[in-house]
Amino acid sequence: MLKVGITGGIGSGKSTVARIFETLGIPVYYADDAARRLMNEDLSLRNEIIAHFGPQAYHGNELDRFYLATNVFKDKDKLRLLNSLTHPVTIRDSDEWMAKQTTPYALKEAALIFESGAEKKLDYVIGVSAPLPLRIDRSMKRDNITMEKVKERMNGQLNEEEKMKRCHFLIYNDELRALIPQVILLHNKLISLSASRDYSPRRSHE
Repeated sequence: MLKVGITGGIGSGKSTVARIFETLGIPVYYADDAARRLMNEDLSLRNEIIAHFGPQAYHGNELDRFYLATNVFKDKDKLRLLNSLTHPVTIRDSDEWMAKQTTPYALKEAALIFESGAEKKLDYVIGVSAPLPLRIDRSMKRDNITMEKVKERMNGQLNEEEKMKRCHFLIYNDELRALIPQVILLHNKLISLSASRDYSPRRSHE
């Protein structure tokens, strides 16, 4: 089975693309959702977060996402620290999830695939690309936040151009090119690669 990542900057629409793959019968591991679950359920991770960010990081048994977002995204050092705590746990969890899949390929959807080093355990990475103004507009509307807040979050991610250069395949979510035909084309290619066991990574913007 091929292990395939799907990534993109904030507002790129990578989750939307991942859900299209799901309609084709491909299982998807959503890393952000998993990280939130693990920050609540993994006792060791929970204790590390409390030790570094204070008991106010949790309300009862639930992570206070607003508190963390307010205090982390505007401080690169704190964001780097939080990622250093959550990434190893999430990568381990995704490895265990991948091992249970039986489809020709499975997807891991994550914003920070390259930043976390997760690409080392993947056969291919798909990049979802969108113009910066569109990404900002989507993020502001989706999360009901200001442009400044969106840019703060973007500053915690790898430069978009560099991120896309590192991907093997690109899907354009620019509202000019239809998404579904692009996904179907890539789906068929990955099925073919899995069937032939051609695991040699290569760049392709088809």
